[in-house]
Amino acid sequence: MPQSFDSRNPPFDRLNAAEIDTLRQGMDIGYFAPGQVIVAADQPAQFFHVIIKGMVEERRDGEVEHVLEAKDSFDARALIHGKPGSEFVAAEETLCYLLPKDIVVELTQSNPAFGAFFYSEISRKLDAMAQGREGQGVESVLRARISEARLQPAVFIDGTATIKDAAMAMQDNHTNALFVREAERVGVVTGMNLAKAVLNKAKAGTTPVKEVCHFDVVAVDKDDFIIDALLLMTRHNKRRLAVREDGELVGMLEDIGILGLFAGNSQLIPGRIDRAKSIADLETTASDIQAQVERLHRQGVKADLIAEITSDLNRRLFAKLFELTAPKSILSKGCLMIMGSEGRGEQTVRTDQDNGLLISGPVAEEDLIAFRKLFTSALERLGFPPCPGNIMVRNPIWSMPVEDFIRQIKGWVIAPDENTPMYLAILADAIAVGRNPELLSRAKEALFDVLRGEKIHLAHFAKAVDMFSGSGGMLNALMASVGREDSINLKKAGIFPIVHGIRSYAIEKGVRETGTLARIDELAGMGALEADMAKELAGAFRFLMELRLRSQLAAVKHGNPEAEADIKPSELTTLERDLLRDALRVVKEFRELVRAHFNLRMF
Repeated sequence: MPQSFDSRNPPFDRLNAAEIDTLRQGMDIGYFAPGQVIVAADQPAQFFHVIIKGMVEERRDGEVEHVLEAKDSFDARALIHGKPGSEFVAAEETLCYLLPKDIVVELTQSNPAFGAFFYSEISRKLDAMAQGREGQGVESVLRARISEARLQPAVFIDGTATIKDAAMAMQDNHTNALFVREAERVGVVTGMNLAKAVLNKAKAGTTPVKEVCHFDVVAVDKDDFIIDALLLMTRHNKRRLAVREDGELVGMLEDIGILGLFAGNSQLIPGRIDRAKSIADLETTASDIQAQVERLHRQGVKADLIAEITSDLNRRLFAKLFELTAPKSILSKGCLMIMGSEGRGEQTVRTDQDNGLLISGPVAEEDLIAFRKLFTSALERLGFPPCPGNIMVRNPIWSMPVEDFIRQIKGWVIAPDENTPMYLAILADAIAVGRNPELLSRAKEALFDVLRGEKIHLAHFAKAVDMFSGSGGMLNALMASVGREDSINLKKAGIFPIVHGIRSYAIEKGVRETGTLARIDELAGMGALEADMAKELAGAFRFLMELRLRSQLAAVKHGNPEAEADIKPSELTTLERDLLRDALRVVKEFRELVRAHFNLRMF
């Protein structure tokens, strides 16, 4: 009975003392010589192996996919789901704990947290991990229902009532906000609205309250999550939201009701952006956005939620900067477009600029030249470095009249060069911030029209999914480095292939969503992706985003931006390494699907 077995090593840390004792009673130790097959690809597994020392290669179709070392384990899938599909071979003298199949299977059935490790689907493993964290930190607050928060009861007043009547109603009902009914509309009036109207002598106490209320009411359902409310507050610059139940307004949720529960206060940042009168005013706010990313990460908030909050705030920042730097001639005719991860809503830590300008008609050349320089340099002041590929407003090919830009798009597709895949991909993710969004809509429709239905053009576009695969199977080499000291570039190995493969499907199917997860959902809904593959892709993408955010924050801390996507498998827990292997396996399968779907082997 091996007493030296480390029960703190995941997934065994999820077992109780009695379960650990049962496991120890049944386990043995096996020795394997170099080159010895431990688990054959065509044979069912009899044991769950945990490496004590040595090295094991996982091979599939003759290629080494993973290299496993001390504390790594194999093969969970074969144990629970049948034959492994891979073979496991000792790369050197190796000792393993041998955990009998019947004991392990029994424990997976009696202990769901332990059993989650043995799921074949990465999405189920991630769900189980998330459930294990429930009740801890701010994540539990964000996933609480709005009905669990302290709500102000709904108090209604007719729009013809006076300001004085509204003040009395607030006092009588111990509230600072009322719903105002005006014909078919419902608005909101606050104590601050009343005070400003009277103190500024703009209105008298006998003025109908409908003249000082706001009818741009944003509402949430009582069963929505707190995070949904927070996103709406951030997006619409609201300090309070109307709350519905069964279609009826039943109360109000104020920011003060969640401020004490949420470390970040992102709903306060839009106000500071809106009040900014200069670029200098925005510098502090830009730093606040970045600091918030770090706080949320420390609190355990998921990377995709952090990215969504951060992207909303950054878009407000860009729109305000556009207003502060653009002359009237460009403000009235221009559309600022944000591209890349910012456009997809997947940016967390600030990286390089990806932006452009479309204009509805000619403007003075001196205005355009001055704006190109000022906007790009202003973003640098706010902490956004220049784009290495020069995809920025300052580059004339990314700031021009929309008709010229559409002709340029067609030229990129008809006569592609080495830059074309990057240009088209980054444009596909673009969103408009600020004014004249219809200009970008025209440009993106032109992009969709020229690619959709043109199999050769679309295949050339989709071929970029292999941009970082290199010759000779670079992805396999990266996967084989798991368990060693070699760094894995998460963007190249996993995130980009998912992003671009999904982007290619989205263009083919006319999906207008820009976010990768939203695209996956829509493609699955229309049957363009099988449900299982969609679920696994979403799970792999979320996990890779989590790891990358950790890497990005470490790179910022150590002043090493070049390493913002690099991670060493030795720095991960055993469970995280297992998930990384799963995620990279999903990426590999998806690459093959993209290659087959777009017939890339012909190009």
